[in-house]
Amino acid sequence: MGIQEAIKQRKAFRNDYQMVAVNILYTYNWLTESLKQLVEPYDITMQQYNVLRILRGNHPEPLSTLEIRHRMLDKMSDVSRIVDRMIAKDLASKGVCPTDKRLVDVQITSKGISLLKKLKKLESEMDQQLTGLTPEEAKQLSLLLDKLRG
Repeated sequence: MGIQEAIKQRKAFRNDYQMVAVNILYTYNWLTESLKQLVEPYDITMQQYNVLRILRGNHPEPLSTLEIRHRMLDKMSDVSRIVDRMIAKDLASKGVCPTDKRLVDVQITSKGISLLKKLKKLESEMDQQLTGLTPEEAKQLSLLLDKLRG
């Protein structure tokens, strides 16, 4: 189904640039909703999943909330609030940075690592969301998106 049909737009797009912008936004929301439904049974949000993966990638070294924010996919997220919710679930821990007392260091806990191991089985389901593309098309789309961001 084309984007015009998906959003039930009767008039033609102003130009191809407007059409691709609307298509990217629509597809982002579609993919986000699909992935959100996969992690919801594990009582985490997509932002928490993203932070867990970031922390695991730096484990055993901690990361400041500032560095986490820079690495997150969703730049609008409130990292401090996300981390506090993860601490309440014992998925992360935090402490004062020894080299800069103004920064808060965050680490993944063993429970957070265990949760990511459980979520690993979802990776193929996450990939399933994109099987409308061949591997070559997926690579080409990724290159085009990189080019778009310059």
